[in-house]
Amino acid sequence: MIPFGIIGTNWITHDYITHAQSTGKWTLASVYSRKASTATEFAAKYASQSVATFTDLNAFVSDPNISTVYIASPNSLHYEHTKLALNAGKHVILEKPSVCTSQQLDQIFKLAYEKGLILIEAYRHVHEVNFKILKKALGDLGPLYGASITYAQFSSRYDAVLAGEKPNIFTLEMGGGALADLGVYVVCAAVELFGEPREAEYFPQVLEQTGADGGGTLVLRYEGFMVTLLASKMFHSVAPSEFYGLKGTLVVPTITDIESVTLWDPRKKEGREIGEKKAELNLSEEAADYARIIEEKDVEEMKRWEKVSRGVLKVTEKVRRDNGLLYPVERE
Repeated sequence: MIPFGIIGTNWITHDYITHAQSTGKWTLASVYSRKASTATEFAAKYASQSVATFTDLNAFVSDPNISTVYIASPNSLHYEHTKLALNAGKHVILEKPSVCTSQQLDQIFKLAYEKGLILIEAYRHVHEVNFKILKKALGDLGPLYGASITYAQFSSRYDAVLAGEKPNIFTLEMGGGALADLGVYVVCAAVELFGEPREAEYFPQVLEQTGADGGGTLVLRYEGFMVTLLASKMFHSVAPSEFYGLKGTLVVPTITDIESVTLWDPRKKEGREIGEKKAELNLSEEAADYARIIEEKDVEEMKRWEKVSRGVLKVTEKVRRDNGLLYPVERE
């Protein structure tokens, strides 16, 4: 099994630990937090395991009992934390979004290759069995006419914004905004399914309280068709995601945790289910893939996912800058 440590003690980290360990490929060995009480409380949830706690980052990444670090710290800290882990000789699973700029992405991947280490951005949905079925089935649609991909969930922290607070996920100072959160899921889906777009334009709903985007519509132009993306943390959408072609339409109820994939025949006016049963633990599929890549040191597969990460960041960075949604590192 792969002994790993974690940076970031929010809900997604608990999910990753539980779902990763369910594969039999991973074992939690250490936890880092700035506060000893937070680290201890977090580790206590895994009392049946021997989990070390750290409040010193350098000591944490130097721990000889871990080979890999899962990073789920605030977005603006991803770059610093990834460099520390790689320089300490650790593989890195980097929670999305990767880093703030393409220049930062260049540097961490360069460092990973120099050190002979695996670095992967954690996109759970593109590793799901039904996402892979969706991708394969696109070939059955004939000429593509377009797609609409939606991921909009009301955030409990949006109420805090309305109350005058500035949660990390809604501040540019911490690398936040809807595009950098739920938005990267829809952009990643488009890049994985269709490749990098020729053009991209974003129409954000900018929050006057924080200056970040609370949601928005992104339009991607490809050769011969358009893809419309909707992402928001200001409201909830139950709209499915659809992919249109001459011979049919593919429909998934959500773009993550996909429970079904329906192929609609426009001539027969009926749908046929082609999906499989969704994994019970929604991060287990990505965790199993990452474990294999690390165990086999599959650099070619790492390069494949690097290409996706670069494509996603190229789009989001460009449209953010077009709208003046700049992170601190971009204002220097």
